Amino acid sequence: MFVQTEKIIEKIFLFLSVLFFFGCAGSPSSKKIPAPGTEVSQADYLTIVAVGDNIIHNPILNAGYVNGGYNFDSIYDKIRGYIIPADIAFVNQETVLIKNSPAYTGYPLFGSPLEAGMALASAGFDIVNHANNHVMDKGEAGILSSIDFWDSYKDIHYLGIHRSEEERTKRHIIINKNNFRVGFLSYTYGTNFIPLPRGKSWLVSLAERGKMAAEIRALRPLCDYLVVSMHWGEEYRLDYNREQERFAAFLADHRVDLVIGHHSHVLEPLVIMKRSDGGSMPVFYSLGNFLSAHAMPVKEALLGGLMYVKLKKIDKEISIEKIGIIPIITHYDANLSGFTIYPLHEYTEDLAAKHWKRSSDSEMTAAYFIKKARDMFGPALILGNPFREK
Repeated sequence: MFVQTEKIIEKIFLFLSVLFFFGCAGSPSSKKIPAPGTEVSQADYLTIVAVGDNIIHNPILNAGYVNGGYNFDSIYDKIRGYIIPADIAFVNQETVLIKNSPAYTGYPLFGSPLEAGMALASAGFDIVNHANNHVMDKGEAGILSSIDFWDSYKDIHYLGIHRSEEERTKRHIIINKNNFRVGFLSYTYGTNFIPLPRGKSWLVSLAERGKMAAEIRALRPLCDYLVVSMHWGEEYRLDYNREQERFAAFLADHRVDLVIGHHSHVLEPLVIMKRSDGGSMPVFYSLGNFLSAHAMPVKEALLGGLMYVKLKKIDKEISIEKIGIIPIITHYDANLSGFTIYPLHEYTEDLAAKHWKRSSDSEMTAAYFIKKARDMFGPALILGNPFREK
């Protein structure tokens, strides 16, 4: 009798063990099999890429003038395969776009040909920021000229500059794509001490917390993912400062989803900040330069980053499927020609040996920049071409 009872107990224990194993969370059988006729939630995906400062310095301006006209398209030939496939592509256009050729200038008061904007459009950008410290270099006329130019492209949206108070208040930049509603705002720390015209504070979006809070509150309910562009930080500093941290915390408190930083002309780290509502906010403190030809002997200004964020949406819940950065470098030859932006993993030591800066800096090598990028972001965040991955 005792033996039979023991066998019965063993069978019960075995049955319960099997039931527990196949019913526990994380086991293969924990996936619920939908009943016939039940709809299964489908995931939607959206990719956002962003780059930092597109600066038309004098050497670039000179190199772009060929056969009596300007053309900058070839500069982006090596990088457009990383921009065009993205659902949304952002760039900080550091210099205003003007029509008057005698007024074309480089540093310190920039004014760039309209062809510089045409090249960005051809490269695949659809979000162009102008809230930066050089936005007033050509006064109000330079801002209005830039707005007029971007208005000629129905699928490209400009950020940070406005024709009127009404436009700044009512013109919401929201991209509706792939079942996502992505909102954009942008701000700059200043305008290089060039004052805005009297009574026209709305002309440029300055980083003023009261105004920022009001605009975020207005846009937040209209989108399900909110991106803020910040022109901030210290030039040539390879790390963020306390003021940037404070602004980032302010943005996190206001439930911003992603921060795209630029201005320092060098890369700064990526930090994932926790929000009080339980969400997270990636902060790319600086993506460095996209295109530049600084006279400064800081070779790190040649190294930029292309941000890559892939979002996933299921039943209104949005998460980050993948995040990282593609290091990029601005190449130009010893005679200040051949300006080309390369993904760093496609840049060769032979090209580096021909770079304009190599003659004065023996550390100007591809290996040097690869190490710089890895030291800052770690191997896990450094990407190749995510659009070619299966």
